Amino acid sequence: MSGLADLPPLREVIARHGLSASKSLGQNFLLDGQLLDRIARVAGNLEAQRVYEVGPGPGGLTRALLRAGATVTAVERDRRCLPALAELTEASGNRLRVIEGDALEIDEQSEAGDGAHIVANLPYNVGTVLLVRWLESEAWPPWWASLSLMFQKEVAERIVAKPGTDAYGRLAVLAQWRAEASIALNVHRSAFVPPPKVMSAVVHLVPKAMPGGVDPAKLSALTGAAFGQRRKMLRQSLKSMAGALDALSTLGIAAERRPETLSVEEFVAVARALS
Repeated sequence: MSGLADLPPLREVIARHGLSASKSLGQNFLLDGQLLDRIARVAGNLEAQRVYEVGPGPGGLTRALLRAGATVTAVERDRRCLPALAELTEASGNRLRVIEGDALEIDEQSEAGDGAHIVANLPYNVGTVLLVRWLESEAWPPWWASLSLMFQKEVAERIVAKPGTDAYGRLAVLAQWRAEASIALNVHRSAFVPPPKVMSAVVHLVPKAMPGGVDPAKLSALTGAAFGQRRKMLRQSLKSMAGALDALSTLGIAAERRPETLSVEEFVAVARALS
């Protein structure tokens, strides 16, 4: 751990390597060490645990994860950040392994290993896509032990939203049918360099037992169709989905209802009937 303690401040590393956050990559750097330590703690005790991180950038959150005792596999597509991360790998005693590449193309399970915790300040432009992929895996329980992910606050609120609220939609159903989801930490926009236009929040998800007899692809298609026309009644938004209206009738769910009024359990029941 002494190697980590001897590292220069993150601002100094960023300046020395001439780094700046890339808008095209959805980057915003976090520099506050105490805040980063709080984010790392959202995942629980990481001593001797494996962590998979997406988009470490110059390594602010990576430092916090290493300080917490984790062994980290990080995927970074911005090669400008690789020299700074290489210094961090050396200082950590090789508890950090960096993969240069696109997180959307990585075989995460093979790289990180079963039981890894995913902890990331996700690039805004791929965060939701990655979350949906992690939630829609056919294998369940999943290879990951927990998700601790930074999102725009608006997206975080959509993940934990309850039926009947404006934020409730496809993302809430996909997250809550398979996981316990909560907002663990709000992060002010001023904590980032450069400051984004919106506030952020860390969402923590822990997998739970999957309801039997449900095809994840079917639930995804069902919620996509329903919330794609969220202001319309289900009889209109689901009319093109084979068997959906019959499933509603069989389950006693009125086709005149709008999608935001259905509970997660009701969506899962319809998807089970369609599966």
